[in-house]
Amino acid sequence: MSAEGQELIGKLGWRAIREAGWRPRTVGGLTMGADPVAYAVAAASFGSDLVMDAFSVRKEAKAHGTGRVIEGCFTDGDDVVIVEDVITTGGSAQRAIAGVEAAGGRVLGVLAVVDREEGGRAALEQEGRSVVALVRAGELGLG
Repeated sequence: MSAEGQELIGKLGWRAIREAGWRPRTVGGLTMGADPVAYAVAAASFGSDLVMDAFSVRKEAKAHGTGRVIEGCFTDGDDVVIVEDVITTGGSAQRAIAGVEAAGGRVLGVLAVVDREEGGRAALEQEGRSVVALVRAGELGLG
């Protein structure tokens, strides 16, 4: 969540989304891990030819207030990219995908900062999801 980290992840994430050929209107994922990634990518996109707003997917709807599962800049029918800080099992991305699709969004793919290489990417791809990771754990010497 440092300013330098936001700048770096935002630019790299925005570029990865473009290179994947995705044209989302919004980016987001399961709160709280995905939030700084989504916000950084959205900020980096401002002023470009591919501007994306951000949203957060709650783990469950609040009993008060709006009662929504998705908060932020999301509208029924949006093309979205689900973002993750780290993919381990793929469960957080799957929950975010379910929330977005239940709300009428169309998921173009999943962008992760780090793929821990513990089966999550494969699980998502077996469901027909396109996954892009900025770095793999093995590349960081963590594998």
